[in-house]
Amino acid sequence: MLMRTDPFRELDRLTSQVFGTPARPAVMPIDAFRSGDTFVVEFDLPGVVPDSIDLTVERNVLSVHATRERKGPEAAEMIVAERPFGTFSRQLFLGETLDTEHMSARYTDGVLRVEIPVAEQAKPRKVEIQTGDAHLTAISV
Repeated sequence: MLMRTDPFRELDRLTSQVFGTPARPAVMPIDAFRSGDTFVVEFDLPGVVPDSIDLTVERNVLSVHATRERKGPEAAEMIVAERPFGTFSRQLFLGETLDTEHMSARYTDGVLRVEIPVAEQAKPRKVEIQTGDAHLTAISV
């Protein structure tokens, strides 16, 4: 049997029951990294039904909204309730160098993975240097 030892958790639980909302904001942890010419963001959303995930991008703001319902028998008395439920929301401001028209998303094993390619105009490119004097030769560095 589990013991209740944290009075503040109990207060959070009671507040949630009285007001019908989580006492603490729901957390949606992320990892973000660049892999080659792709910017990748991974959102942790364990236990979320894929149909409840809403992913939008508007004016370079990526928004993710998801809902996780509390499951279990209605007549059960909750002894410990640490897993967040309700609506999760997160916004990320994307740089102008990303091609949001060609982004993709996949939800697997509780992780929403969003891949956004780097825009062609933002990729590094070689610029040819011309000289005004035809007698000059290229110098290797």
